Amino acid sequence: MWYRAFIVSVVSFIALLGAPVSAQENPTVVMETSLGSITIELLESDAPISVENFLAYVNDGFYEGTVFHRVIQQFMIQGGGMLPNLSPKRTRPPIENEARNGVTNARGTLAMARTNIVDSATSQFFISTVDNARTLDHRGLEPADYGYTVFGRVTEGMDVVDAIAAVETTPQGGHQNVPVDTVIINSIKVQ
Repeated sequence: MWYRAFIVSVVSFIALLGAPVSAQENPTVVMETSLGSITIELLESDAPISVENFLAYVNDGFYEGTVFHRVIQQFMIQGGGMLPNLSPKRTRPPIENEARNGVTNARGTLAMARTNIVDSATSQFFISTVDNARTLDHRGLEPADYGYTVFGRVTEGMDVVDAIAAVETTPQGGHQNVPVDTVIINSIKVQ
C-alpha cells in the first residue's frame, strides 16, 4: 500500500539526516499492591503471545482485587487469578507456552504460571525471587521439562517483591503457602 512506501521514505530520510532511528520500546506496566508498587518491563519480542495475553487482562482491569495466593520464600510469588477468598476468577482460554524463547527464569523475572499441561497458562503469573533457571527453564519436550514462559522483568520495586516473599504463609482451603495477611493486587496499568 502507499502508506508503507511513505513510512519507509520517512525513515530513510531521517536516517540520512543522521537522527537515530530506535526500535519501539517494550511496554511497561505498574502493579500497585497492598505492599507497594512494582514496575515491570514486558518482553514483547521474546514472548509476544504471553505479553498480548497479559495486556488483554491488564486492559480489562482483570487483575484488580486479585491476590498473591502462593508465596514460597527463596523461590517465587504467584498471583493474578484468585480473589481474597481464594475463589478463581473466570479466565480466557489457555495460551501457547513460549518457554523455548531462551529467556531464563532469573531473579526478578515475570513468567506465566501453568498446570502440568504445557499449554495451560491463562491469567496467573509469578515473579522469581531467586534465579530459577535450573528448575523452571525449558529443558525438553516432556511437560515436566518444558518450562515456564518468561515474559517480563521487574525494573523497579524488587524491595516490594522481597517484602511479599517474606510474608508468613499457611495452608488454606486446599492451597499451600497462602499469605496469612492477604497481599492484594490493587491494579496493573500500562505506563
